[in-house]
Amino acid sequence: MSETANLLRLFRVDQQIRGLRSRLTAAERFLTEQARQGEDLSSRHATSAAQLKQLKAAGANHEGECVRIETRMAALREQMNGARTNKEYSAFLNELNALKTQKEASEKLQLEAMEKVEQLQKMLTEIEASLTERKTIIAKAKSDRDSKEAEIKDRLTELTSQRETVKREVDAGHARQLEDLMNRLGEEAMSHVEEIDRRNHEWSCGSCRMAVPPQTLSLIARGVLVNCPSCGCFLYTELDVVSKKLPKPKKGETLEA
Repeated sequence: MSETANLLRLFRVDQQIRGLRSRLTAAERFLTEQARQGEDLSSRHATSAAQLKQLKAAGANHEGECVRIETRMAALREQMNGARTNKEYSAFLNELNALKTQKEASEKLQLEAMEKVEQLQKMLTEIEASLTERKTIIAKAKSDRDSKEAEIKDRLTELTSQRETVKREVDAGHARQLEDLMNRLGEEAMSHVEEIDRRNHEWSCGSCRMAVPPQTLSLIARGVLVNCPSCGCFLYTELDVVSKKLPKPKKGETLEA
């Protein structure tokens, strides 16, 4: 069996393996994305919960400050009632007015904190709902991934074993080239030669439609490994073209792809 034929066998086994793995890869990719979104939600929840705790503490501090100021104001009023001179009364009054201003500022800050707490609690509730929903999706995605993994396991093991057997019959360098081409071109890493007009000796690469000269086709038909000069894929043919009347190279001429 020619090197091209062996490489084609390896290519077709690889196609099946990649086809099976593609379904699993898609499921794993979906699971990974859902898990990432779940982690983002968990992070947002933790950050928001910490902010809520801080806001509640700040609100409690402002409330405590208001109580402290109100207590001091009540004491000043008592002192004002017992003031003996206008100067003493004025001093108490000035301090009382200053405390009123401080109290108004603390009450404003307390109100702002309460509003932010309410908004943050609403946001947390929404995040928790989204997180619950995401966890359900993640569980389903994981189940789907595990199901697909179990579904292809036996067949994948069989194909992997078959691939190792076929690979031993292929030149290591050619096998690496094929792998590189499959990573770059996918299903078009190897392409058959399409017949356009047999009578006029016209053929083309089935991948990029680049014309394939008769001399090159003759090489391919004899099992010589040839790359398409345009797209770089390995070319092959399963047609009986060797027995046909292809142009023969001149004496001393080398057939080149």
